[in-house]
Amino acid sequence: MKVVHNRTLFRGLLVALVAGACMACGGNQSKDSGTAATVTDTPETVEQEPPVLTAGMTAGKAIYEQNCVTCHQTNGKGVSGLNPPLAGTDYVTGDKNRLIGIVLNGSNVGLEVNGAVYSNAMPAHAFLSDEEVANVLSYIRNSFGNRADTVSAALVKEVRALL
Repeated sequence: MKVVHNRTLFRGLLVALVAGACMACGGNQSKDSGTAATVTDTPETVEQEPPVLTAGMTAGKAIYEQNCVTCHQTNGKGVSGLNPPLAGTDYVTGDKNRLIGIVLNGSNVGLEVNGAVYSNAMPAHAFLSDEEVANVLSYIRNSFGNRADTVSAALVKEVRALL
């Protein structure tokens, strides 16, 4: 059973009420064009909700805290010049295969992230099971302001077989 936060519930009810009121009165119509006006939210006006953690992502958070937090920090911002940030980076939210490969094999080369090069070696984490890698990457891809789809254990297994 999913727990709904009061704020989310209130926001959902408010949207439903406003939508219902607009539908009842025909919406906000322009006299000039006869078309309905649209309202878009800009990032400045939309407050980011924290991600809803699945059971796998909750397990991934524990793995992160045990294996990753020392280098990448609790806020996912890494250590300048040494350990890359996980927050707001294309290499975290982008190609899953590349990200899985980095976790499984580690990295001994400088990694360029957001225009900065990070040179500290990352040890391989091939000792983690496919499910553990999937869980920690799903957590990282949906934390620190990131929003990306989850990683499956089946994909980790496929990538591991190719390495």
